Amino acid sequence: MITTSVGDMSGRRVVVTGASRGIGYAVAQAYATAGAIVHLVAETGEVLEAAKRLAGPEKLPVTGHVADITDYPTVNALASSIPPPDVLVNNAGLELLTWLDDDKERTLQRVDQITRINLLGTWLVTQAFVARMGRGSSIICTASIWSHTAEPGFSAYAASKHGTLGLVRAWARELGPRGIRVNAVAPGWVRTKAAERSLDHMAEITGRSKDSLLEEIERQQSLGGIMEPGDIAGAFLFLASDDARSITGQSIQVDRGAIHA
Repeated sequence: MITTSVGDMSGRRVVVTGASRGIGYAVAQAYATAGAIVHLVAETGEVLEAAKRLAGPEKLPVTGHVADITDYPTVNALASSIPPPDVLVNNAGLELLTWLDDDKERTLQRVDQITRINLLGTWLVTQAFVARMGRGSSIICTASIWSHTAEPGFSAYAASKHGTLGLVRAWARELGPRGIRVNAVAPGWVRTKAAERSLDHMAEITGRSKDSLLEEIERQQSLGGIMEPGDIAGAFLFLASDDARSITGQSIQVDRGAIHA
């Protein structure tokens, strides 16, 4: 008999970074609704309110933690304060334009920020938590369709997301003997503050309206419509479930068919 456990995370301990809003919050909400004990992590106090909101009147087991994931001592202190997770979701990330011919000082600052958060932060968080993660645990990183392709003006972000897949593939090999799986979810365009900010910048640079840009994005997809954060959460639940026990080192594209494997 084949059984499924995708919708049941009862008792599992889950850590989600970048969880105060957007995709991170939606993923944390999905795990909490499925019965998990969820720890939300983000760099500002906004995450405390997000955790309180997610716990709701039902008093779900949800806590918020303020931490700069690019700071080594802070990350280690965070990992020591949370019981060993069964699922670690590296979702924290930064998306900014980095045109080569833009103001050099501003662009270099952005490149540094993107690299530190998207790569160094992911590495530090994983290193800190994985030491206490046991066999059967799962690490899931938020990649992007730009882990497989790229757009002009987003070179640093695209490079960092290509790098995310490098981490996933290397860690899958490294942690496989310990029974820990490592995978990525690569979302397409999702209605988040980061995506809205990028659309604003693209509209400003191209002289086109946001509606026109969104229409072009939809034309590039096999399925119409722009996704909401909740549309991504199911892939994270699946990869953490026993149904995905033979899947590691992979990137699942949730992009409405924008990129065909």
